[in-house]
Amino acid sequence: MKKIPLRKCTGCGEMKDKRELIRVVKAPEKKDENGNLLSGGEVSLDLTGRKPGRGAYICKKPECFEKARKARRFERSLSCKIPEEVYEQMSTELKNTQ
Repeated sequence: MKKIPLRKCTGCGEMKDKRELIRVVKAPEKKDENGNLLSGGEVSLDLTGRKPGRGAYICKKPECFEKARKARRFERSLSCKIPEEVYEQMSTELKNTQ
């Protein structure tokens, strides 16, 4: 029997099957040979669940997304400041998946 991976929703705090949740990912930072930051740290929805980087999971319910957004739970779990336009983009993408 294959083990089903469980993840905790950032909004409601419930443990659910990983495939039922949407992953919010912070891309890894890329640096040049001198240590200067080239790119990375972008936050986006990962609908495939395969993008590289640090992930946080959210239910497909809009109220869970709003709850996590208000309490700044994404910022805490991804340890970075998330701009308002990224939240707007994630909100519209979430509505499109319904």
